[in-house]
Amino acid sequence: MTIALTDRTEMADNSELSSDEMFELLYGIVPEGYKGEIVGGVVHMAPQRGTHWEIIGDAFLQLKQHFGRRSRIMSDVRLDLPGEGNAFAPDLFKLSDGADQDAKGHWRYQDVEFVLEVISRGTADNDYGRKKAAYAAGDIPVYVIVDPYAGQCHVHTEPKDGEYRANRTLDFGDPVDLTDTVLGLSLDTGSFPRD
Repeated sequence: MTIALTDRTEMADNSELSSDEMFELLYGIVPEGYKGEIVGGVVHMAPQRGTHWEIIGDAFLQLKQHFGRRSRIMSDVRLDLPGEGNAFAPDLFKLSDGADQDAKGHWRYQDVEFVLEVISRGTADNDYGRKKAAYAAGDIPVYVIVDPYAGQCHVHTEPKDGEYRANRTLDFGDPVDLTDTVLGLSLDTGSFPRD
C-alpha cells in the first residue's frame, strides 16, 4: 500500500513537510503489523510477514554473534539518507563502533556499515531502485537485498559516485561472503525461509 501525503492545508505557509513532520504523521497512520517509511517523499506501508522477520532475526543473530552483544545493530529504526524525502526504516543495519546519534537523536547514515532489506512484493521496486540509489549515494559499504520469493540474495558493495560498482546474486543456501568488506564475515543463508 502506498500513500502520498499531498494534503498540506494544515500548514499555514504551505511549505513542504520536513522528514520529522512526515514521520510524526507516519506514526499516527501506520496500523499495527505494518512497516512504514518515506521513500522519495512518499509514505510506503507493507504488512510484516513471518518469513520476513525470520530472515531478519537470523541475520541479526549472526551479526550479534560475530560483533558481540554491545554492537549496534538496528531493525526498523529511522535512518535519513541522501536525496529528497528519504527517511527509511531499514530491516536491519549495522553501525560502526563509536557511532553516535545526531542532535535530533537520529543515527547518521555516514556511520552505517551494512544494510539488509527483505523485499515485500508491494515495495520491492524501492529496495531495488530508490533505496539502493540512496544507500549508494550515502557510501554505505554493503547493501544486501534478500528476496524470499526468488530465494536469492543480491549483494551490492563498493559504492562510488552514487552507485554500487560490485554486484552479485546468490541463492539461499549459498554463503554471503563479506569477508573482504568492512564486515569481515560470511552470512549463512541456509535457514532463510522462502515465501
